[in-house]
Amino acid sequence: MSKDKSFVTEITPQSEDFSRWYIDVIKKAELMDYSPVRGCIVFRPDGYELWENMQRELDKRFKDTGHRNAYFPLFIPESFFQKEKEHVEGFNPELPWVTEAGGEKLEERLAIRPTSETMIGHMYAKWINSYRDLPLLINQWANVVRWEKRTLPFLRTSEFLWQEGHTAHENEEDARKETMTMLDVYTDFVENVLAIPVIKGQKTPSEKFAGAVDTYSIEAMMKDGRAVQAGTSHYLGTNFAVAFDIKYLSRENTQEYCHTTSWGVSTRLIGALIMVHGDDRGLVLPPKVAPTQVIMIPIGPPKTREAVIAKTDELYAQLKAAGIRVRVDDRTDVSPGWKFNEYEMRGIPVRLELGPRDLENGVCVLVSRVSGEKKQVPLDNLVDEVKAMLDEVHADMFKRALAFRDEHFFSIETLDELKSALEEKRGFALAGWCGSDDCEKRVKDETGATSRNIPFEPAEHKSQCLVCGQPSKHTVVFARAY
Repeated sequence: MSKDKSFVTEITPQSEDFSRWYIDVIKKAELMDYSPVRGCIVFRPDGYELWENMQRELDKRFKDTGHRNAYFPLFIPESFFQKEKEHVEGFNPELPWVTEAGGEKLEERLAIRPTSETMIGHMYAKWINSYRDLPLLINQWANVVRWEKRTLPFLRTSEFLWQEGHTAHENEEDARKETMTMLDVYTDFVENVLAIPVIKGQKTPSEKFAGAVDTYSIEAMMKDGRAVQAGTSHYLGTNFAVAFDIKYLSRENTQEYCHTTSWGVSTRLIGALIMVHGDDRGLVLPPKVAPTQVIMIPIGPPKTREAVIAKTDELYAQLKAAGIRVRVDDRTDVSPGWKFNEYEMRGIPVRLELGPRDLENGVCVLVSRVSGEKKQVPLDNLVDEVKAMLDEVHADMFKRALAFRDEHFFSIETLDELKSALEEKRGFALAGWCGSDDCEKRVKDETGATSRNIPFEPAEHKSQCLVCGQPSKHTVVFARAY
């Protein structure tokens, strides 16, 4: 922990400079640090533990839906990318290449993995022979590299961590069902674990994954009104199966191409939860992934300290045994007030205060990071009271994020209205779109906003295109995005 006791007050207000606020918070909360490699960050323990807790929650959901983990090489032969033209065109600007190894020039360049469809397609062609081998449901936890020109810690870095699921199926129906199942898994995780409300929908053709037939996404709103794509799920059709010869002997004894899917979320979710929930005091961490859920702070003069510390240790053991991630700060070289500010800045969901008078009365004080509510609770029911407050914190975080999104979600009819909404306000706009690439491009060129997705359940259905005024084919969410 930093020895500088003043830094907890040195956070730029969100209203003054949101980007500066974000950098201040993640640095002062010691989630990351900049590495000597451009665009790459170092995950400090609290930042990495956030990711570990996300992994744990997601991995359980993946395994509950029948998926198993595997691992594939970081290096991908250049020839693999040439097999699926749309895929290579989509990723080529971001690909770093290895051309030499061991002091010798390689016969074939190797790309550092931007995503693994090509490598996994090559392996699936070896592993799949019959319909009895299907469905093949595999997930990989890995790092990937995309050489970004503009970077922002967690949200967009040249190297990042993620999971990528890759599945193969007998037919389109099964593959599409898988695609939507995983989109629902992501929605459940982001809303019920990270407390972030999302909009589910289909990407427009220009925004879909390179090589996919259809791409679906969940989109989240940050406190500056910008969007973060919080997860994607892709139906790949037979595109990669044809490119990599992934065939199986069908039940009718014919050779057929598999239908495949891929889906993924990444460490950009760390950036999203910071930008959705954080405030001018610092981080606000969702209890289900917070590295520390409860910080215990014993209070009182030296003459009563021994008894307070002894009780603190006893309560700590009870909370720990109940599976609650808890820490004790019993330092005497900083004041309780400084500690309160410190752990508010670090986003710990619940603070527990115990002093000599509390000890005499058989109570302690619990404080919610979100509402600031102080609640005196009996020590003999502490575990249940802490669990209840953690649940309250999660519910309050989701409620507040949803209210913010609703307040910054606008219904617009024309491109001029969209320009005004984005300049005078901040947030998402619901508008009609005729389906023309030219109209979609004009929105981006003139406003900086992109189509986030075509929501499955829009608040209303738009009848005309915001650009050309022709009848709309789709109702679309537009927003500026990270």
